[in-house]
Amino acid sequence: MDKEAFPLHFLVWNNQYLELDRELQNQQYDIERLDPRGRTPLELSVCLGHLESTRVLLKHNTNPTHCNTQGWTVLQEAVSTGDPELVQLILQYRDFRRATDRLSGIPELLSKLRQARDFYVEMKWEFTSWVPLVSKVCPSDVYRVWKSGSCLRVDTTLLGFEHMTWLKGRRSYIFKGGESGAMVMEVDHDKQVVYTEPLSLSPRDTPSLLAAMLPSQENTAQRLTSPIVSTHLNTRNIAFERNKSGIWGWRSEKTEFVSGYEAKVYSASNVELVTRSRTEHLSDQDKSRSKGTRTPLQSFLGIAEQHISSTGSQVSQCASPHNPTAITAEEYFDAEFNLNGRDIGRPIELSSKVQKFKATLWLSEAHPLSLAEQVTPIIDLMAISNAHFAKLRDFITLRLPPGFPVKIEIPLFHVLNACVTFSNLCGCDEPVSSVTVLSPQETTEAGQTPPPLQCEVDPSVFEPPPEYTTLGPGRSEPMRDEDDNLLQFAIQQSLLDAGTESDQGDSGISVFVTGRRREWRVRYRPTIILT
Repeated sequence: MDKEAFPLHFLVWNNQYLELDRELQNQQYDIERLDPRGRTPLELSVCLGHLESTRVLLKHNTNPTHCNTQGWTVLQEAVSTGDPELVQLILQYRDFRRATDRLSGIPELLSKLRQARDFYVEMKWEFTSWVPLVSKVCPSDVYRVWKSGSCLRVDTTLLGFEHMTWLKGRRSYIFKGGESGAMVMEVDHDKQVVYTEPLSLSPRDTPSLLAAMLPSQENTAQRLTSPIVSTHLNTRNIAFERNKSGIWGWRSEKTEFVSGYEAKVYSASNVELVTRSRTEHLSDQDKSRSKGTRTPLQSFLGIAEQHISSTGSQVSQCASPHNPTAITAEEYFDAEFNLNGRDIGRPIELSSKVQKFKATLWLSEAHPLSLAEQVTPIIDLMAISNAHFAKLRDFITLRLPPGFPVKIEIPLFHVLNACVTFSNLCGCDEPVSSVTVLSPQETTEAGQTPPPLQCEVDPSVFEPPPEYTTLGPGRSEPMRDEDDNLLQFAIQQSLLDAGTESDQGDSGISVFVTGRRREWRVRYRPTIILT
């Protein structure tokens, strides 16, 4: 093996963490370089279960949010080892990296907003599901958005999904940019507390922020006893076409009025929702816990049991604490050597599900808002710590047909859709006390064409109530990643029972919905077309 080609990887392979630390202090290396198998030094260390080398690499600022060519993150690979200390370490540094990236990226987004017209708009989120009973517990929320200069405020009441319960509360996220600096505030109206964070971190702030990101043992244990789930939208082959309306052979292109604006209705076909689940880290007890027996509710509804065999892949692995001699270093680092399907770490137990959806868009060419200049920066800001905003961002950044998407219906997970509607622009539908609509006479000079709808936002909107308690950096709740949001637990349970599905449709699904006072377990075999 050529040690000079991959010196850091070689030290990681042998867990020579003291020498690794000295090398990183004394020499300049590309710490994110990929080895012949596509792994960074950190990913290699995690897959091998080397806690000491992992700690050294994280101390030297290697990227804990890296995603490999198979679509798995460093954290997910850590969970697959089953080592709680390793998971806790990666989770801490991952959240720290997210926090610092979030702070460093906000000034640029606020700069983009500063150049756009001021506005107020409401974004109504309605969550729906085709699965019986799940749809009954799907909530809705209205995000209220104020923008003035480089200041932005977003109000929400739906915070996420945890322990099979929808998290509700009244929160405001305020982003303020100015000449002397910028600030992020999270306002918890229920607790009357304001968490503030400056948009830059000094070196002395780093240790305290890192310490604040240490996850709880409960959080770590929850990950180690749940499947590793990855869900993403595949839009490589997406196609847009106008919807038709009419009967008896007479068909015309469909238009509808949404929030007072005439909109053309489009369908986006070939939208694939890919959900993958790994379970190699779970004990037999954890796996069996998810496969409950037929319930009285199932018997009452006459729903048949589903017995779907798993066709998940098994990969024979090597060179790990479980099997340290299966692959040698020479074999691993030789790009020409064929491993014949073997790899490092535990054998992968993988179930995958691919479903094709039709998303629907209502596009208005007369709408005053600009998607690129006004709305996209807001969605970018919220997507940093909000899973369903991240899904929406992935979709609206596609090359859409002309017009502003006044309404969008997209799949979030394979049991959950989101319908987003923009309304009450500048408080024109329902008056908003903090917003004043400006007439053309107030915004134009004589002889000029009146500009699009404009409004003035009261500056007090961007100030939290004075009686609230103001705290330093910190959040009322830790930022949740995508795998913890919405109906993730229901998805995990359904994947365990449904196994691997083809992309030809749904051959079976199992959904578990648990509340504080009731538990529903439903196995359902639908024959439907998802839209």
